[in-house]
Amino acid sequence: MAESDRSTPLRVLVYSNDADTRQQVILALGPRPRPDLPELDYLEVATAPVVIEQMDAGGIDLAILDGESVPAGGLGIAKQLKDEIEQCPPVVVLTGRPDDAWLANWSRAEASVSHPIDPMQLTRAVAGVLHAR
Repeated sequence: MAESDRSTPLRVLVYSNDADTRQQVILALGPRPRPDLPELDYLEVATAPVVIEQMDAGGIDLAILDGESVPAGGLGIAKQLKDEIEQCPPVVVLTGRPDDAWLANWSRAEASVSHPIDPMQLTRAVAGVLHAR
């Protein structure tokens, strides 16, 4: 990634109905998860309709969706986004447990991380997705 690419922050949508989960994600990644990545600018979202609205509007570089959210889980939202948005940004889903990785595959998310959130695991997943885009 060129130096100029690192100067423009990436817009990251973080969806969970649980404010604590959103904060865990943001604290785990921090303002710049790795030196070879741009800074991250977070948009916290608590409801599925706002996720859809924001993703449809564009300008999102990465979405992190909580699969344990209620009433609409992040896995179903990820699948809907991938089915409906032609140039859908990459998606990382948070699953309830490691054995739910198959659900992440079904949702067409680029990566998954299970609860409880491990900052190292989340950073690896996000960095891998951002480098691949």
